[in-house]
Amino acid sequence: MPDVKPDLAVTPVSITLSHIVAARLRIEASVMNTSCRESRALSALCGSTVFTKREYLQQTGSFKERGACNALLLLNAEQRARGVIAASAGNHALAMSFHGQRLGIPVTVVMPTFAPLIKQTRCRQLGTEVILHGSDIAEAKLHADDIIASRGLTYIHGFDGPAVIAGQGTIGLEIMEQVPDLDAIVCPIGGGGLIAGLALAVKETKPHIKIIGVEPAHAPSFYESMRAGHPVRANLKPTLADGLAVPRIGDNAFALAQSRVDEVVLVSEEEIALAILRLIELEKGVVEGAGATPLAAVLAGKLPDLKGQRIALVLCGGNIDPAVLGRVIEHGLVVDGRLARFTAYISDRPGGLQEFASVVASTGASIKQVEHERAFASVDIARVQVLATVEVRDHAHIEILYRALSERGMQVVAK
Repeated sequence: MPDVKPDLAVTPVSITLSHIVAARLRIEASVMNTSCRESRALSALCGSTVFTKREYLQQTGSFKERGACNALLLLNAEQRARGVIAASAGNHALAMSFHGQRLGIPVTVVMPTFAPLIKQTRCRQLGTEVILHGSDIAEAKLHADDIIASRGLTYIHGFDGPAVIAGQGTIGLEIMEQVPDLDAIVCPIGGGGLIAGLALAVKETKPHIKIIGVEPAHAPSFYESMRAGHPVRANLKPTLADGLAVPRIGDNAFALAQSRVDEVVLVSEEEIALAILRLIELEKGVVEGAGATPLAAVLAGKLPDLKGQRIALVLCGGNIDPAVLGRVIEHGLVVDGRLARFTAYISDRPGGLQEFASVVASTGASIKQVEHERAFASVDIARVQVLATVEVRDHAHIEILYRALSERGMQVVAK
């Protein structure tokens, strides 16, 4: 069977298991076969036997290398010489940049203006021409089309190109070999290329394995398309899973995935933040919001049918901005009930603040920050206001602290 070409057809094209098998052979010397091992900590937490497919360990930090490398290797000599272009929020751009530099192919990427700075910087370091344009991938793509018309570059679609989908499908082949007797795979969905290729590889080989997709509630493009029965444009809101913020699922991806994906669930920003925190603590892995969505769905109880089953979570990427990561960790601690902020009204007499600190310490909590306010506290001149941020064990511990303060006559107002 002839190889799938890297250009994108207007209408859905035929992609088969043979294309995925061929892609695996083509890229095996250039792309890492990442581990997929059991996590005892996550298994205990989730009530299932959990395996993690660690795509965030790829050279550029995401699964996107598979499809990008496959598409670049299928270019003819003329296309390689002229160069390629892609619209991407970051991970596809990174993958194109890395393998383009390695293969000597000039790369241009158009990124939405919200693209993480760390991804912009890394692409430039790899010699890529980075152009910022538009508020989302769709607007970036339109600008890329204008550049193609003027410069004759070859467009490599980040999630709907047939060669890219075939490359992403190699993850499914690897998981089935790495995890015997698997019941389900939980996979993030952005533009749909990953889950389309993975679902094709798995369902054509082991159809009993469930394929479950996860999207952020702020970017439900596949979820809304499944409800409509065809690709539709979804309304996007800012999300921690910026790599999944695609307003419209790809035509090819939807055609492949629609009948092969068993279930799609949505996760909130709080659930994503908590999943990122859990992966740092329990797996010692820094995973971006998109990669954390499968764990978010399981932890949030969105997939109760997976209890007691053997499941693989596709941790698709780890390119999170360090500045964002710090805020996510703190927010995750708040969601987890381990960081609390509250206002306490305490005595303005000498020793009042010391007494407050003593009560907090007596419950086993730890004060992280405190602000002592007099002028704007209250009309009761015998009391002052203290705004405190306190580290605790869990939500129950917070309630113990609040009761202890109240018993000592200190009014508490939770934030």
